[in-house]
Amino acid sequence: MARARGHRITGLDIGYFKACVSRPEAEAAADVQIVRDIRDVVAADLAGVEAVIHLAGLSNDPMGALNPQITYDINLEGTLRLAGLARAAGVGRFVFASSCSIYGAAGGAGALDETAPLEPVSAYAVSKARSEAGLAEMADAAFSPVFMRNATAYGLGARPRFDLVVNNLCGWAFTRGVVKVMSDGTPWRPLAHIEDISLAALCAVEAPRAAVHNQAFNIGRPDANYQVRTIGEKVQAAFPEARLEITGETGGDPRSYRVDFTKALTALPGFSPQWTLERGVEEAAAWLRAGALADEDFDSRLFVRLKQLRYGVDAGWLDADLRRLRP
Repeated sequence: MARARGHRITGLDIGYFKACVSRPEAEAAADVQIVRDIRDVVAADLAGVEAVIHLAGLSNDPMGALNPQITYDINLEGTLRLAGLARAAGVGRFVFASSCSIYGAAGGAGALDETAPLEPVSAYAVSKARSEAGLAEMADAAFSPVFMRNATAYGLGARPRFDLVVNNLCGWAFTRGVVKVMSDGTPWRPLAHIEDISLAALCAVEAPRAAVHNQAFNIGRPDANYQVRTIGEKVQAAFPEARLEITGETGGDPRSYRVDFTKALTALPGFSPQWTLERGVEEAAAWLRAGALADEDFDSRLFVRLKQLRYGVDAGWLDADLRRLRP
């Protein structure tokens, strides 16, 4: 998407999930690729860069539970160190992938806008909230951080994940014939398709400084808040051969919140999300029915990020701090 908009892209990634490609047709190579841990970025990596879209990090709550300190080292300290190097290198725009999960324990409150109190309930969410605060302090006349508070992602990239709620329920429906909701179905989740999240990041890069400087934007559609039970019902509608099962075994998840997306929809220039939940579920259903999983289970390490990290440690190519020991 960035290339189609005329940008030249440098990619920087350590490659934890390099082997997890299931849709090679969806992968586009960067113009320049740097293989490096986000904790080890050097000033030369940022030479000539005009804007950073910072997506790197341990990406969901189970990973934070694995070792909270590693989450803080990568997601918080790594972010602030990168931003400091970027500012020193003259990078003008720093778009940070934050998360709506920083609203965490809002419970039954109404839809939350960007001024709502932050109530993170996991190491991952805490790392995002603290990163926002640290980046805000770095903002100056030449350095503009922008905070994308992304809703929970779904959809198919080159490396599809089945450890997020919509994709996970689709995987259950296709492989097991049951849409299995582990909670009591009542928690609220805001959702956003990965292509709409990508569009928002590019809009944040290209926007006039005055429109986005040192601001947060909730990223999603106006109709993007769903109770988990409703998500399950929409997945079941796309897989009519599957039954919907609300197990309730995890009870009422404390991570329950509804989000107001008005600001991004009205004040982030060019942002117009295109994906409905129904369309995204149909996309996943079509891909699965086309034989995409082959002999791999949807909850294997190829599709579940925590399992891939544990595999890397057990296989010896990652150390206990998730430092890469060999390719």
